[in-house]
Amino acid sequence: MNCWYLVKNNFELNPFFEILKNHAYIDYSALRKSFEIVNQESIENDYSFRSQTKLPKGYREILKQKRYSENTIRSYTAYFKDFVHYFRDSELNEITQEQINYYILELVQNHQISASQQNQRINAIKFYYEKVQRGDRRLYSIERPRKSKRLPKVLSKEEIQQIIMQCNNLKHKCILSLIYSAGLRRSELLSIKLTDIHSDRGMIRIEAAKGQKDRYSLLSVSLLKLLRIYYKQYRPKYWLFEGPVRGEAYSSSSISKILTEATYKAGIRKRVTPHMLRHSFATHLLEQGTDLRYIQELLGHGSSKTTEIYTHVSKRYMEKIKNPLDDIFANST
Repeated sequence: MNCWYLVKNNFELNPFFEILKNHAYIDYSALRKSFEIVNQESIENDYSFRSQTKLPKGYREILKQKRYSENTIRSYTAYFKDFVHYFRDSELNEITQEQINYYILELVQNHQISASQQNQRINAIKFYYEKVQRGDRRLYSIERPRKSKRLPKVLSKEEIQQIIMQCNNLKHKCILSLIYSAGLRRSELLSIKLTDIHSDRGMIRIEAAKGQKDRYSLLSVSLLKLLRIYYKQYRPKYWLFEGPVRGEAYSSSSISKILTEATYKAGIRKRVTPHMLRHSFATHLLEQGTDLRYIQELLGHGSSKTTEIYTHVSKRYMEKIKNPLDDIFANST
């Protein structure tokens, strides 16, 4: 078959990848899927009790009434089932605040849950006592993790260009271009309908985004030309980007896959995620002199403090600062 074989038991992906990465493009997506299946099975085994654990009456219903997103509903219900299972020998209304604090502490110490998961689990518990049971806010004193102040990872305009230009597939090029040029979250891109493209106004409507908020963002003139060609070629029925089955929305995992592939072909060796395109959009707008208030509206941020984080990664402000080492070197020559 004109190929080499490696014994599976002796195969290690990382050294294999490092040896060949400069000589060939390696598509190991099938191998990655097998790892994901194994990990998923272990998760299901660890939390097999969830399918047998019943939620208190009204928990899921009130989540839906309050229009929480599907992702939040899935997280809250799963995490609260864990809580119910842990205290399965106790009445929920008799559980003390100290017991809940101990439960959260055990998850942090013994299960190494992340800070964001810790917060979500606390919120899932609070939701039951405060919204379902309509109790007072007795749980607000639960110790929460300190928020890590991580700066967003951004790409340069040159890197964005290299990535987009590596997309030979027209649909893929339109997808990555739209995420970047409108500052979209991945879920927002998947929800864009044909009727959301307002070509006459140069705007895109994003409906029921994070926090169930609608907003408008920019529609690039260059991208609009591409989208017209794309529409004639693909003829989407309802969603702007459809999957293999006509009328069904594009899948979230496919976006990551096409971005990873384009990034590798562009010769960029750092990990690039769809959300980095959104961060890059905001940072590049700021460097162009766009007012933070407008960037906040385009991104759909509820608070200006969230948008202000991009000032820390913008080179526009850094360029104004003269490095003292340059003076030292200049005086020594």
